[in-house]
Amino acid sequence: MVKLNKIYTKTGDNGTTGLVSGPRRLKHDLRVEAYGTVDETNSSVGLARLHTTAAEELDAMLARIQNDLFDLGADLAAPDVGEALKYEPLRIVDAQVTRLEGEIDRLNAALSPLTSFVLPGGTPAAAYLHLARTVARRAERLMVALSRSEGEEVSDAALKYINRLSDFLFVAARFANDRGTIDVLWVPGKNR
Repeated sequence: MVKLNKIYTKTGDNGTTGLVSGPRRLKHDLRVEAYGTVDETNSSVGLARLHTTAAEELDAMLARIQNDLFDLGADLAAPDVGEALKYEPLRIVDAQVTRLEGEIDRLNAALSPLTSFVLPGGTPAAAYLHLARTVARRAERLMVALSRSEGEEVSDAALKYINRLSDFLFVAARFANDRGTIDVLWVPGKNR
């Protein structure tokens, strides 16, 4: 259970932050960048949700994703430190990936196939979902870089989840664009 009595601790004034599993890292450390960008993704999804309240099914999916993103941040903030911890660290699990894939399939079934790439835009919800998608892709790039760094680990389930999330956000943006009927399509060379 999380209990926050005091918001500032002054322990980060020297440019470090504490991981859930104990060690302190520099605030520009790749692991901190990765979970910070996951948090930024979550905030972007929150902005999109300001415009999805009328689409109850989509909004419920996004609410689940916001919770999952906190799980993902907790997973990244508690790397295996090679010693027994006093608690079981929270980890992303394959069931979360499978649920996300099912939700992608459910939304995508309502869409016509694309004939061009989609420009970010259309409805406010779609524009914010596209923004969240690009932030999720940045989080994925950081997580992959972290997973390839010596002495660092990122679980396969966490990497799959962040990869599927950007796919979900793309499909959700199209769904928010009146099920793709008002997608803004790229016209190659249109302004030459």
